[in-house]
Amino acid sequence: MNKGTAGDLEPGRRIGPYEILAKLGGGGMGQVYRALDHRLNRTVALKVLAGETAGNALREAQAASALNHPNIVTVYEAGREDAIEYIAMEHVEGQNIAKRGTRLTIRDGLRYAVQIADALVAAHAEGIVHRDLKPGNIMVTSRGLVKVLDFGIAKMTITPASADAATWTMTEPGRVFGTTAFMSPEQAEGKEVDARSDIFSFGCVLYELVTGHRAFDAESSMGSLAAVMVKEPRPLRELSPELPAPVVRIIEHCLRKKREERWQSIVDVKLLLEAALADPLVADPPPRKRRPLILALVSAAAAMGALVAWWAAPAVLAACR
Repeated sequence: MNKGTAGDLEPGRRIGPYEILAKLGGGGMGQVYRALDHRLNRTVALKVLAGETAGNALREAQAASALNHPNIVTVYEAGREDAIEYIAMEHVEGQNIAKRGTRLTIRDGLRYAVQIADALVAAHAEGIVHRDLKPGNIMVTSRGLVKVLDFGIAKMTITPASADAATWTMTEPGRVFGTTAFMSPEQAEGKEVDARSDIFSFGCVLYELVTGHRAFDAESSMGSLAAVMVKEPRPLRELSPELPAPVVRIIEHCLRKKREERWQSIVDVKLLLEAALADPLVADPPPRKRRPLILALVSAAAAMGALVAWWAAPAVLAACR
């Protein structure tokens, strides 16, 4: 590898105090490796940055490193070694939500959603907008702890490879940045984004968690971009008939095209999700296939009551005489 490039690093290579162990992934913006921090004897995720994007990414990393939250992957430091710029982050052992391949139960979907929302609350309080929230940036540990990746550095870092999602970076006004199927309409138009853009992306993530389908899916990146801007997603109840009305309302308001018509604060969204999770009728709705049986049992009980009353009526009349 030439100095100053973001090409592949071989296991055993040292960058500052970090020893490369294995490659985890990569893209046009650089590469991510599992590495050993020899100072503290801990495993980290080391993101080695491509040349022209490195400076901006390091500045963003400095802001993101101030975030200290259990649902946010911690940024340890940003550094430079032999013209190679890197970011050292917490290494998460877990499963990427995007790779689950199955729809979550309503309870699990809400539990994950509350944790993602809590991460956004912490970031927005510090003035940091994620700008690339998507299942590919969300990990879940074996204990069910959600970890959101790339806070504040998403616009300059790596996007996991995907056959139906493209990413652009915003290097000047009017350029589009984000993952097309999860970006807000204003983001798709290249406008300045704020916290409400993350709320739209959060709605896309939650839609997929509870239905197993993308809210805005198409055969191409441009098709997804057009869907985000002008189309409405399939009604939630078509894909997940058992989804309770409060949850439908939360997601639909996240996905409003006009940002002023969405929920205006992720704090409010989190509170609504917590209320839904605390309601057993919402978090654990009865399976639809049982409802006809329940109705049949109720009808049978009513009929039995009427029959008993009919047989008892003559005896009651006789006693009254």
